[in-house]
Amino acid sequence: MKATPLSNCERRFLLRAIEERKRLDGRQCYDYRNVRISFGVDYGCCIVELGKTRVLAQVSCELVPPKPNRPTEGILFFNLELSPMAAPGFEPGRQPELLVKLNRLIERCLRNSRCIDTESLCVVAGEKVWQIRLDLHLLNHDGNIIDAASIAGIVALCHFRRPDVSVQGEEVTVYTPEERDPVPLSIHHMPICVSFAFFQQGTYLLVDPSEREELVMDGVLVIAMNKHREICTIQSSGGIMLVKDQVLRCSKITAVKVAEITELIQKALENDQRARKEGGKFGFAESIPNQKITAFKMESAAVDTNNVEEQAEEIIAKADPPSEVFSKPILHTPGTAQIGEGIENSWGDLEESEKEEAVEEEDESEAAAALECQKMETEDTSMMTETKKDEPIVLSDSEEEEVVILEPQELPSKTRPQSSLKQETTSKKAFNKRRRKKRVAR
Repeated sequence: MKATPLSNCERRFLLRAIEERKRLDGRQCYDYRNVRISFGVDYGCCIVELGKTRVLAQVSCELVPPKPNRPTEGILFFNLELSPMAAPGFEPGRQPELLVKLNRLIERCLRNSRCIDTESLCVVAGEKVWQIRLDLHLLNHDGNIIDAASIAGIVALCHFRRPDVSVQGEEVTVYTPEERDPVPLSIHHMPICVSFAFFQQGTYLLVDPSEREELVMDGVLVIAMNKHREICTIQSSGGIMLVKDQVLRCSKITAVKVAEITELIQKALENDQRARKEGGKFGFAESIPNQKITAFKMESAAVDTNNVEEQAEEIIAKADPPSEVFSKPILHTPGTAQIGEGIENSWGDLEESEKEEAVEEEDESEAAAALECQKMETEDTSMMTETKKDEPIVLSDSEEEEVVILEPQELPSKTRPQSSLKQETTSKKAFNKRRRKKRVAR
């Protein structure tokens, strides 16, 4: 990822604000941004918003053969995608170092922590097991991607329901949601990541760094923990040296934040399950507040269609009669009048007359075009007859093909030579002199 670099002035401003224990969004050093969870219509689909950072999670499943070394365990697959829609610095079709690091950290947080019971995903030992696939899409990047992705991943896995199956001999039957209720996954605990950003070689500490703060930090520490205060994974990057007391302080802060986020996740899951059982409205569109103009729903108003004709007649009877049309324009002052006031409308007549004139013009143009075409055809035919008389035709003796050789046509000279013009003028002068002599003789 090629992030937009900060100028020296912006960098100094951010570092100076951190030294004074101030943040751009008004939070304290140990404050976490607001977490908002909304579910989709299907099971296993959710969007998690951590401030302005948004992550979409989708869980799917399919029956596949198990791994040879683990024939009685299901398969877990995790994938995180960074698209240019989230930030202009993300390039499509490439895997930057940040994406590889995030994918590995998510696998360590969700798979290596054994939060999902993989043995419960086995259908037939050594033949068929469930493969659970978790796809995470970053919709908007405003810092701390790993925390938002870990929350979205565990929420989607807790919300997901796989189809129920039955095994009779060697036959495996997969039931649809209409035939049997889907089965939730067996989840032991909820590991959640909390990130800490360090500045000035570990002198200053911030929880849940934003995008601007990530550009000036010296290193980051990520701790994954569940509500039982069990550390699932821990990772430090950036090349900073941390003291044991700093790590212990970060772990205590993580325990508090994880307990709050876990309680929020459980409440969100209970509310969604209650709405689905009661037949209420749920999904992304229903989670948008009604006060905003971007809401996708609108309250329908009841319309009474009884006695419509009678009400219409009463309205027409009570209405004022139409005003009379004056035959003369209204003269406000002597010698002036307002256009269109007091005179009947005649725009329709003008349009009809214009249409008739246009039709007449089209007829005249078509007739002229036809005459020109006839003249051109007559000229072409006359030219063809002249060329046929003058041009010789040579035929070959071969029986296979017939070759016609056409000599170039000599263009008729439009201007006569000067010698011929002089001869004509002299002959005319001689003829006129003879006539004059005859008249004189007579």
